Amino acid sequence: MFQKILVAVDVSERAVAVFDAAAALAEKLGATLRVVQVISVPAEFPPAAAASHVDPLPAHLTALAVRYLKELAERAPLIATDEPIVAVGQPWRAILDTARELDADLIVVGSHGYHGWDRVLGTTAGKVANLADRSVLVVHERKPAEAEAQ
Repeated sequence: MFQKILVAVDVSERAVAVFDAAAALAEKLGATLRVVQVISVPAEFPPAAAASHVDPLPAHLTALAVRYLKELAERAPLIATDEPIVAVGQPWRAILDTARELDADLIVVGSHGYHGWDRVLGTTAGKVANLADRSVLVVHERKPAEAEAQ
C-alpha cells in the first residue's frame, strides 16, 4: 500500500521523533523513505550587498540542511533512503510539490500543536493534511502521563 514515504522535517526538537516514526513505518512496510527539509530566507533579510555577487545565504542553509538530513538518515541504516531533498519556499507548498514529484504514497509530518495565531493561520502540518492529494500521517508529541494529570 505505502511503498514510497516522504517525511518532512524541520530543525525543531521534534524532528527526530517524526523521522523515527516514518522510518519505523517504512521498515515495517518495506517501503523506501525520502527525507525533505524546506528552507526559506525571511523577507526581512536584505539582498546581497553587491549586485554582482550571489547571496551566499541560501547555499549555506542548503548545505546545513543536507548535512542534517544525512545525519537523520543514519538513524535508520536498514531503510532504503535516497539522497535527501532540500526545497526552498513555503514549507507546506514545497512538501506537497515534492510529494507529487516523487509520487509518494504517504507524507509524514510533525504536528507542533495549535498556539496563538496558528489557530487562525493554520500550521504547516494542517495545510499539508488538508491540501494533499495523497495520505498524510501527522505525528503528534506524546506528553508524559504526569503532565496530563496536572
